Amino acid sequence: MTTTTPLTQDELKTLVGQAALQYVVPGEIVGVGTGSTVNKFIDALAGMKDQIKGAVSSSVASTERLKALGIAVFDANEVPSLSVYIDGADEIDGQGHMVKGGGAALTREKIVAALAERFVCIADESKLVKALGQFPLPVEVIPMAAKHIARRFAVMGGQASLRLKDGQPLVTDNGQHILDVKGLSITDPLAFESEINQWPGVVTVGVFAHQKASVCLLGTAQGVKTITY
Repeated sequence: MTTTTPLTQDELKTLVGQAALQYVVPGEIVGVGTGSTVNKFIDALAGMKDQIKGAVSSSVASTERLKALGIAVFDANEVPSLSVYIDGADEIDGQGHMVKGGGAALTREKIVAALAERFVCIADESKLVKALGQFPLPVEVIPMAAKHIARRFAVMGGQASLRLKDGQPLVTDNGQHILDVKGLSITDPLAFESEINQWPGVVTVGVFAHQKASVCLLGTAQGVKTITY
């Protein structure tokens, strides 16, 4: 009798990163997200770099990785639209709504997602949830508004804390800060995203409902499962 060792989370990320290549349109510019799963996709993309024009990237880190592999990176302002944006998620529900921002790139991720006709989410099955909110919700904020926004979340039952790096407030690629909010159950992601985006001082809330996934490539013990929304 042969026993197969379950794939590690890292191996699942590699699988979905490679599976995402089928959504890349030859001859075009591809939207590329940020994070450990996306890094696997970028590494796989290097194998077909001669078939694409280049990429629009959602972070400094992804831009550096793409360029190091010889893939041209375009500014988002140079590109009127993208056929596809490929990125990971911290959570994704049964409708394709996501929580993103664990890697602090949520604002640029949402901008690139808005340029794209379809969002392909690549994730391992631990990210699939019934309702968003188990993962602390990232919210990029202008620093002077952080305390006020934290108080507003407290009224909703959320506990917001300032994200730190090396004991200091983390500074995003846009020069802003991030609040991570625990204790929320986001049952209506569209309405929630619309509401929080109206709060003064919020740059971007990490709920991706208006820019939800069209497809999710989910890494499971049985291989890559494709979910279409």
